Amino acid sequence: MKNLLLGLSFLLSISKFTYAQKQNVDVLIKSGSLIDVRTGNILTKKLIATRGKTIVGVFDESQLKNFQAKTIVDATGKFIIPGLWDMHVHFGGGDTLIEENKNLFPLYIAYGITGIRDAAADLSPSVLKWRDQIAKDELAGPTLFTSGPKLEGYKSSWVGDIEVSTKPEVDKMLDSLQGLKVDFVKITDNAIKPDIYLYILQEAKKRGMKTSGHVPFALTMDQVSSAGLGSVEHMSYVLKAGSTRDKEVAEKVMSGQLTTRLASPMVTQSFDEATALAVYRRMAKNGTFVVPTLTISRTIAFLDQDNHQQDSYLQYIGQGLKNTYAWRVSRVAKDGPDAIAERHALYEKTSSLLPLLHKAGVTIMAGTDAGFLNSYVYPGVGLHHELAYFVKAGLTPLQALQSAIIPGPVFLGKTATFGAIATGKSADIVLLDKNPLETIEATQAIHTVILRGTVYDRKALDGLLAEAKKKASK
Repeated sequence: MKNLLLGLSFLLSISKFTYAQKQNVDVLIKSGSLIDVRTGNILTKKLIATRGKTIVGVFDESQLKNFQAKTIVDATGKFIIPGLWDMHVHFGGGDTLIEENKNLFPLYIAYGITGIRDAAADLSPSVLKWRDQIAKDELAGPTLFTSGPKLEGYKSSWVGDIEVSTKPEVDKMLDSLQGLKVDFVKITDNAIKPDIYLYILQEAKKRGMKTSGHVPFALTMDQVSSAGLGSVEHMSYVLKAGSTRDKEVAEKVMSGQLTTRLASPMVTQSFDEATALAVYRRMAKNGTFVVPTLTISRTIAFLDQDNHQQDSYLQYIGQGLKNTYAWRVSRVAKDGPDAIAERHALYEKTSSLLPLLHKAGVTIMAGTDAGFLNSYVYPGVGLHHELAYFVKAGLTPLQALQSAIIPGPVFLGKTATFGAIATGKSADIVLLDKNPLETIEATQAIHTVILRGTVYDRKALDGLLAEAKKKASK
């Protein structure tokens, strides 16, 4: 009897010891196919563990017995990717639309977008506040990065800009932006002086501030890239960079001999692939990324074929924001057959440059231009449309997927936290019902989203959409 009791005691102690060795985690994802977005390899029989907002690690599924989890997500038959990032969005339309803009955050979550980069508008104080609230878990939304108000010249056509015309003004405004702890500096081109544009780039670089912008016609791509421009927004500037007359046009616009309106067809007609490839390679060497924003370009170019009035997604957009769409629509409403054909041709030409950018080694970073004013470019689903247009333009599904996961953290200097499913990274994970490496449209077949460790299953995601619809209808 004494020996029996001793044996039982030993077994109990072993049992307690084994249990004590189990790691306590919040979420375990098991039995899914983990896509390594850097290589395109699919890893099976892996176990992903998260605790709080962080990924504890990726393990062989045989290690399941070593964990104690609050929630186990069965990913059998699912494909697992890091959360997606939209690196060009806007929040704007004036103070009366603050709530409508705020109500867009759930749409991003519902479509697997766990990071967004606000590229400036007229609601910067609210956006900066939302950024901090999201970081503190006081507001549900994707991790938000923002430029704050963007920089422009005097008499800018955009509300909310910081207008600068001298170097001391630039220095003062960069001080102000640093005080706001903006994540990057945005510059546009409708009124800014070329020398001041370059000075902003140079000074921002000295301060360690990332930059993003449009490219003035009075400057060449080589000039802005060499000066440190971090990302070029929109493909029209990429097309101009491939013109054999780019330098000539820039000099004539600079001297006042040529207007931007007259310069546009000149650079389009003088595009040369060899010239473009050489410029793009220099961009790649300088680390200048490109955000194509094909969705807005295509939407406007082909409004004659689809006016989007019947888009079901409109049910999630507030009436005030929908009203802002009229601005761009009205600008092309009176176009005749020739102008419409030119719109189509310009889109086809600019979108066809994506494979050339990739060949040159330029980093393509996905962004939609979603938000106010940009007609029918929708927060959330818009990024999935963008990736589909990338593939149609000639990128592979893997390359398109990479553009929405890897470059954003690189641009913002956040690779220690984002951009992969690995130990120590933010627990931002998307489970798909289909393989996005086979068809990019599979990114829309979302089963589960994990945002900073919080699990949203399909029912919860549908709940977010239902709530967005309810708020938009008010």
